[in-house]
Amino acid sequence: MDTIFALSSGRPPAGIAVIRVSGANAGTALQALAGPLPPPRKAVVRHLFAADGLILDQAMVLWLPGPHTVTGEDIAELHLHGGRAVVAGVESALAAVEALRPAVAGEFTRRAFLNGRIDLAQAEGLADLLAAETEIQRRCAMAMAEGEFSVLVSHWQEELLLLSASIEAVLDFSDEDDVAALPAAFGDRLADLSADLEGWLKKPGAEKLKDGFRVVLSGPPNVGKSTLFNALVGEEAAITSPLAGTTRDVLSASVALEGIPFQFIDTAGLHAAPRDVVEEIGIARAQKVVGDADVVLWLGEEGQGPSESWEVAARADCDDFVAKPSARHTVSAQSGLGVDHLRQDLVAHARQVLPKPGDAALSSWQKQCLRDASDMLCAAKTEHDPLLISERLRLARAAFDRLTGRAGTEDMLDALFGRFCIGK
Repeated sequence: MDTIFALSSGRPPAGIAVIRVSGANAGTALQALAGPLPPPRKAVVRHLFAADGLILDQAMVLWLPGPHTVTGEDIAELHLHGGRAVVAGVESALAAVEALRPAVAGEFTRRAFLNGRIDLAQAEGLADLLAAETEIQRRCAMAMAEGEFSVLVSHWQEELLLLSASIEAVLDFSDEDDVAALPAAFGDRLADLSADLEGWLKKPGAEKLKDGFRVVLSGPPNVGKSTLFNALVGEEAAITSPLAGTTRDVLSASVALEGIPFQFIDTAGLHAAPRDVVEEIGIARAQKVVGDADVVLWLGEEGQGPSESWEVAARADCDDFVAKPSARHTVSAQSGLGVDHLRQDLVAHARQVLPKPGDAALSSWQKQCLRDASDMLCAAKTEHDPLLISERLRLARAAFDRLTGRAGTEDMLDALFGRFCIGK
């Protein structure tokens, strides 16, 4: 396997730039630039030299022999001054070393997976950690990257193997009196494992955490949707005007409130007689996003909003304000009346729907693997033929293998590791 190198820190200029080299020739590369190998896992300061003897930089270098490294291979790290010319010069010097090449996106993490340092669930967690923008995203991704879910899957796999062994004993030694029938607890253990999987399938998925809690402001024209939208997102994202129909398309803004990701969506005013085709398209789009919302804030006439929408009495500062007896919130976006209370209510509601901070949140791919395993366990519970039960359990084991990456398609692996930057 080739030895690879890449900048593993942010793009220069920066205070420090870290270049990582991984593979069988990492030690050779380090010696070519920095002289004799330093003691393993001890940071030392060395001058780095180009092939012609020119000093490139004074850097801190680390020699990390495998297999106990993040990739499972020999690794060298060069901690440089983070100027563009310094980084470019060191990269050129590394490229000149025989058997070295630049890494492609996600290649370091892919090698960690292939060398058994992490499983596929942990790799997904690391990808989510790199993309995390809010505190709840960071904590949930960290739980997955640290192997919390992987430990649980390992427990499920072990239990499933024991159940499978019981079935195989019946099939292989059915003429022996002590193994002619399944153990009495077999059915209960199968039911408990199936219940565990069902519980995880009911938990909120990672996609909702990534996309944010969707809050759609809806109602007829000129009821204060855009003004309230701007107040909630904290910026003048939507044009506001006393003229009806100012908002003619869907506008969205992503913000974090108390560490929770939200997507606020302003919509065109809903009414039965659009003035032109543009307004008609805007209304159609508004109706679609309302159907996809986690919460709809209805600013129109009381009782006319979508089912389970929140009644909001807006424009409380206006002379023509009409109160709503059943309003969940009464607000004035101009004066700020009730806006903070509305935000707090949205945060509290989102916390009930999104994954809990620190919980591992499953992607759609992971949930599908878990659902496949669950379906096989449910089918096994209804079977009486040991041969059919054995086959159901085998298929459940295969689903777990896909979940951890022991058996996965190359296309799926490419899609995952392509999410990483070059230096990961």
